[in-house]
Amino acid sequence: MVHAEGLVGYAVHQEAILNLIFDLGGVVFTWEPEEIINRVFADPAVQTLVRTQIFNHADWSRLDRGTLLYPEAIVRAAERTGLPASAVARLFRQIPLSLVGLPESVALLRRLKMKGHRLFYLSNMHVASMKYIERAYTFWDVFEGGVMSCRVHLIKPEPKIFNYLTEQYGLNGTQTIFIDDMTANLEPAERIGIQTIKFDNPIQCEYQLEVLGCV
Repeated sequence: MVHAEGLVGYAVHQEAILNLIFDLGGVVFTWEPEEIINRVFADPAVQTLVRTQIFNHADWSRLDRGTLLYPEAIVRAAERTGLPASAVARLFRQIPLSLVGLPESVALLRRLKMKGHRLFYLSNMHVASMKYIERAYTFWDVFEGGVMSCRVHLIKPEPKIFNYLTEQYGLNGTQTIFIDDMTANLEPAERIGIQTIKFDNPIQCEYQLEVLGCV
């Protein structure tokens, strides 16, 4: 195993052509839940309530899985928190808009694509967020394919979603690197033989890809 800051995997040969799988939120797009909450609610007690009872509630995973949609989630969150449904709806409207493409990450994707690597995405994503970023951004051509959790009703870190992606595109784990900003999402990939990089920022990620001979 090769261990470096944020990097777990096997060394690969220089100039090897690899399958590179990118998380989206926090890697290719901004993802800052605290800012979303603070933008809508000023009261610290309400902010804590929203964090625990909406963002960290099991319904959030149901939204990612695509088994719960915004209208029902808003009603359930309002009942759970005691907040007005209009305030919860305002919060939910901010979620897709908060996903802003990171220019440095997009530039890195394009450089990797030019090198001949096969690029894929694997993201936990609500239906509304998925539809928004697919309309708002035009760089999807860098990806050969990918998996959005809400489309397949599977979510990270469940092993099944990694198996689904590798089987769908015929990826060999030893020739594949998965990049995510959450350690918990890297572990199941490692268990099936996929190399991983913990993403902190585009510069750090590119450096670690250079270590593996990808850039």
